[in-house]
Amino acid sequence: MTHWWLAFSVIGFSFALTYWLRQYALNKSLLDIPNGRSSHTVPTPRGGGVAIVIGYLAALTVLFGEGVLTLSVFLALSGSGLVIAALGFLDDHGHVAARWRLLGHFTGAGWALFCLDGLPPISLFGGTLDLGWLGHALAVVYLVWLLNLYNFMDGIDGIASVEAVCVCAGAALIYLLTGHFELIWQPLLLAASVLGFLIWNFPPAKIFMGDAGSGFLGIVIGVLSLQAAWISSQLLWAWLILLGVFIVDATVTLIRRLVRGDKIYEAHRSHAYQFASRRYGEHLPVTSAVGVINLFWLLPVAIGVTQFGLDGAVGLIVAYIPLVILAFCFRAGELERN
Repeated sequence: MTHWWLAFSVIGFSFALTYWLRQYALNKSLLDIPNGRSSHTVPTPRGGGVAIVIGYLAALTVLFGEGVLTLSVFLALSGSGLVIAALGFLDDHGHVAARWRLLGHFTGAGWALFCLDGLPPISLFGGTLDLGWLGHALAVVYLVWLLNLYNFMDGIDGIASVEAVCVCAGAALIYLLTGHFELIWQPLLLAASVLGFLIWNFPPAKIFMGDAGSGFLGIVIGVLSLQAAWISSQLLWAWLILLGVFIVDATVTLIRRLVRGDKIYEAHRSHAYQFASRRYGEHLPVTSAVGVINLFWLLPVAIGVTQFGLDGAVGLIVAYIPLVILAFCFRAGELERN
């Protein structure tokens, strides 16, 4: 059964709700005020990611009602997504202590893994790796890292939205090519919900996503990738390859800051994409480059893994090496120089 009507409805709904959220934020002065750690210079409404959350959860409910989603997958996606979005919403409108945020993140991730029955055995360099309970624990850490890195990478206009649209549309294409038609609509409808918001968020952004939206995207994309792992290890590797831009930039930045002894919980502007946006003086070239890298480098490598027999781990290494070089070229994790 096709759900193009639902996809277009979600785009329209997300677009309209983002417009309303922007007006609401302007009326209530819910603005992101630039400071020394900001990458923008103009006060901008925030909280538009709520449109993504509501649009996608409504779409999931329709899919579940029509029997496209199993109960376990529906609960994994909606339950973890709601927990993380609610926590982000509270943080957007006030402040939630770091320890409570982290507890909420692990709760949402743990719930998702419980619903999905954990992490399956993974193919690795021609063999099979089954870590048992250690694998389940590592999968929880993976989800928590992914939702946090998505928040870290949501720092310039449109970048998190473009990444989500490219990754989810790419995954849907891979599902189509591999004949997993029952999986196509979950990432495609997430891309649709983001696309309606992106119209307002594209550089120069008229509204920001906020923690509710970025955290929601991170956890949901992570859950979709683990769901794919139960179908085929190659599909999991494909998701990890498609997420390469965000995973590499955030991870290289974190490692270099840890090695230097920085307080990693403090706000900073030392991601590669942030250095790049300052070098070019605007956000559009960097956000556009993310889309180009996804479509013309990462997607072909992911297709090579799922269609042409390229080992998943080898494909990931091949995909990531140029990204690591780019991260160092754009000074990811270095000290900011005034």
